Amino acid sequence: MNFQSILLPLGCIALAVAGYRAWGWPGLALAVGALVMWQLLHFTRMLQVLKRAANRPIGYVASAVMLHSKLRPGLPLLHVVAMTRALGQLESPQDTQPERFRWTDGSQASVLCVFLGGKLQSWELTRPAVEDAAPQAEGAALAP
Repeated sequence: MNFQSILLPLGCIALAVAGYRAWGWPGLALAVGALVMWQLLHFTRMLQVLKRAANRPIGYVASAVMLHSKLRPGLPLLHVVAMTRALGQLESPQDTQPERFRWTDGSQASVLCVFLGGKLQSWELTRPAVEDAAPQAEGAALAP
C-alpha cells in the first residue's frame, strides 16, 4: 500500500490544526498559505521540466551511458525526465503497470526504464552490436 498517499494529506491537516491551535485563525491562514506555496513551487518545477522536455525529440538523451550511471531505484519519473530533458518513448501498453520508457542516444545505445507507480524499479542499458573491424583492416592493408 502506498503510505505517501495517506500520510501527506494527514500531515497537511495536522499542520493546519497545529497552526490553528497555536495562533488561532491567523495561524490557520499561515499554515494554509505555506501549504499552497509548497504546492505552487512543486507545480512550477513540474511545468519547467515539461517545458524543457517539449523542445526535444521523444525518447532522445544526450548519452545513454551517463543516464544509466545516474539512475537509482525509487527515482520518480519527473526526475528522470528532468535528467534527460526529454520524454521517454513509451514501450508498454498505455495505462498499464509497470510502465516502460526508452531513451536512446545518437550512437543507438538505449536505456529501458521500468516504473511502477511512478517510481523507478529497474533499468537496462542496451548498446548496439559492434561490427567486426578486423576484416576491414585486412582489406585496407591489401589494397594498393
